[in-house]
Amino acid sequence: MTTLLVIAKEPRPGRVKTRLTPQFTPSEAAELAAAALADTLRAVAAAPASRRVLVLDGSPGPWLPPGFDVVPQCAGGLDERLADAFAHCDGPSLLIGMDTPQVTPELLTVDFADFDACFGPAEDGGFWALGLAHPDPALTRGVPMSTPRTGAAQRDRLVTAGLRVRDLPRLRDVDTPADAHAVAALVPYGRFAARLARCTAVTGPGPRPAARR
Repeated sequence: MTTLLVIAKEPRPGRVKTRLTPQFTPSEAAELAAAALADTLRAVAAAPASRRVLVLDGSPGPWLPPGFDVVPQCAGGLDERLADAFAHCDGPSLLIGMDTPQVTPELLTVDFADFDACFGPAEDGGFWALGLAHPDPALTRGVPMSTPRTGAAQRDRLVTAGLRVRDLPRLRDVDTPADAHAVAALVPYGRFAARLARCTAVTGPGPRPAARR
């Protein structure tokens, strides 16, 4: 069985989903992040796993379902935090983020029988999932993160290490308002879509006007 890990930030205003502003307020952006995280964790909870781990920057909230171990993220860049998450795993492990509330238990069901790693590319050039049959922190350390070529660089690292890589479906991360609406349309009955509908009903479809001085 596989260890499933979710790396996430506590959804607090001003700390998450800042690219959703100004169309949404920082509080609304945090509410959308919390809904995306809740949908993600629900999918993980429904997938077969030997262990479920939330690698968290911050403190757990009511969005956390039972059955998860919570471990803190280490300091450093994202490559170091991913490496540290894998360093605490001693068997097949699959790590995802909190930006794909459309993820399903079926997408998270991997057995590593015929491959050494699995890789889920994201539409923005990053990646939404990284799985390793034999977790090795060196496979993420030094990979440039948050660039249009992050996904390609990470996959190249796996191939260069001689690993057999299985590609998972390409998914769209929720970073911008356009992303949010596109992803919500894929999963209209999830918490994320419901929260987006409520926020949009209040804010309207366009950016907020600048405050008068």
